[in-house]
Amino acid sequence: MARLSQARLQELNHTLNDRTPEELLRWAADIFGSRLAVISAMQMAGSVVCHMVAQLKLGIPVLFVDTGVNFQETLTTRDRIAAEYGLAVHTLLPELSMEQQTNQFGILYLTTEGQEQCCHMRKVEPLLTQKGKYDCMIGSLRRADGGKRGVCPILAVDPEMNTVRLNPLANLTNDQMKAYIQQHNVIINPLHDQGYTTIGCNRCTTPVLPHEPKRAGRWRHLGAAAQYCGINPTDMDDATSVSIDLPQDLVDRILGIKTDFMI
Repeated sequence: MARLSQARLQELNHTLNDRTPEELLRWAADIFGSRLAVISAMQMAGSVVCHMVAQLKLGIPVLFVDTGVNFQETLTTRDRIAAEYGLAVHTLLPELSMEQQTNQFGILYLTTEGQEQCCHMRKVEPLLTQKGKYDCMIGSLRRADGGKRGVCPILAVDPEMNTVRLNPLANLTNDQMKAYIQQHNVIINPLHDQGYTTIGCNRCTTPVLPHEPKRAGRWRHLGAAAQYCGINPTDMDDATSVSIDLPQDLVDRILGIKTDFMI
């Protein structure tokens, strides 16, 4: 095994900045093969990634975390994307139902600390059941989303999952995404047309007023202290010292180098 740190990806990230999302997806398919998956919460950007994967006929599976308290519109969007795009969508579930969790821990999402615990149990832990199956996971973060995502890298390491994270839409502007959606008639979660700029669980997501920040509708009851659920590592930590362990030949392919152990 070889160590791959965020710092080692810096030069490659600079090179990949000029690639289109489609080029990045093809690159990932070539490098990672069958050990590659999309993560989608069935929000607008995730739907765009799913459409691109389908259009390119890459055969990449999609992982969807059903927290047990998703909006019905989100679940319907998942089902439509699977059926109409011909994608293999795998639904991941928490260990406990929301009723079981509440009986055991109380209503966690009423406090900042509880929200972090709830999100980890209902979002992060289901994804962790896939640890070891994939070397790269494709997300849909965009710098146009602002906040910490304003500087999100195209490639990032995810120490908890021990995978590379690819954000092929990182450089896509709002106008470019809107144009893509209109041109291709992309399946979009209908909640986006009802004032929801970002969509999570039905307990903790509300519509957003025109003058409010995009993420104002997430955990509104907790104020500015709660912004992210933790399923995307770059939302929580942008340190260059974090690293993962992958086979040496895979690290070489990612970085475009050849390791020679002969002296």
